[in-house]
Amino acid sequence: MRIVLGVGGGIAAYKAASLLRLFTESGHDVTVIPTEAATRFVGTATWEALSGHPVSNSVWDDVDKVNHVRLGHEADLIVVAPATADVLARAAAGLADDLLTGTLLMARGPVVMAPAMHTEMWRHAATRANVEVLRSRGITVIEPTSGRLTGADSGPGRLPEPADIFAAALAATDGGGAGDGALQGKRVTISVGGTREALDPVRFLGNRSSGKQGMALAEAALAQGALVTLVLAHAEVAPPRGCDIVRVESALQLRDAVLEALPATDVLVMAAAVADFRPAETAATKIKKNDDGTDPVLTLVRNPDVLRDAVLAREALLGRDGRDGPLVIAGFAAETGDATADPLTHARAKLARKGCDFLVLNVVGSDRVFGADSNEVTILDAGGSESAPLRGTKRVVADAVISHAASLLAR
Repeated sequence: MRIVLGVGGGIAAYKAASLLRLFTESGHDVTVIPTEAATRFVGTATWEALSGHPVSNSVWDDVDKVNHVRLGHEADLIVVAPATADVLARAAAGLADDLLTGTLLMARGPVVMAPAMHTEMWRHAATRANVEVLRSRGITVIEPTSGRLTGADSGPGRLPEPADIFAAALAATDGGGAGDGALQGKRVTISVGGTREALDPVRFLGNRSSGKQGMALAEAALAQGALVTLVLAHAEVAPPRGCDIVRVESALQLRDAVLEALPATDVLVMAAAVADFRPAETAATKIKKNDDGTDPVLTLVRNPDVLRDAVLAREALLGRDGRDGPLVIAGFAAETGDATADPLTHARAKLARKGCDFLVLNVVGSDRVFGADSNEVTILDAGGSESAPLRGTKRVVADAVISHAASLLAR
């Protein structure tokens, strides 16, 4: 595969050398286009030695070859890592003031951009708007990770690890990412976020779910051409553009919304963290501290099993006139393991008990998965197969999950 690797002028440019090595060692032919600023961090000699090709960032070199046109047309994939705030802005505006931005305008294949910048720059409204513009044009913009940045600061804006960018880039060309259309016109319903069970008008029982994995699933499904409905509980991140959104609060509301969407659904992914229990009664007024020092006693009742209910409802739907295709149902299992069994054993039992087509296991804890930008999952199929553990950004995980669902739908 012919790949163009664009390198923006940020301190993370040194990581692009490792990404380049991953591409070349996998047999791909890579041409590197650093920006002028990037060459202040890593010189052209490094890129030439690792890629085996001459390196330039000017449209005035080899003018007879019209390099920005040739490279854009010939590339099977363009990856920009790091994509600085400046590169994102120039690409969103359609500028062509150097070889990299000119090549981006000529791209015929998929484009993947891996941002890296300081947290305030990543969160700035201008950058967020530029990212939305690029994504609306079909460009895959990977979420940066959180971690140590330049200087003493930490936060979101760190370049994902080269292996994660490598996986996301290849996914964009082989059925796991933007533009392959494996779910073109199909309706994908995804439950996202954490439910909240009211105790009184101001308090609730909740969980640590951030909704990041569910939003990544929505992005992956949209990239494959799906029509996406989000059944959205509480989440810390905004949904991607292009989704139909049904907002819910409690497990009961989520169950009703999922079952209502099911008849028109081709793929259902239950990624929400649904409360297993709810208060037996919700106080009409705020629960007060008792003057006598006694503590309130809360009685909990079991919530419905939404995933199992969806599987049972599918059985009735598939026998109904007018249903013209299969319905794939996937569940998520957030497991910690306990004295009786490890997480994988619990997940196998859950898959058998629920009756869904496949289950995505992720091992969780207060310092793992919740709110993080990366995840590690194992996909367990009802047919008995189990994937090797997949570790990467939540978008990389989402691409794998959506691709597996698409493959089952195509059978």
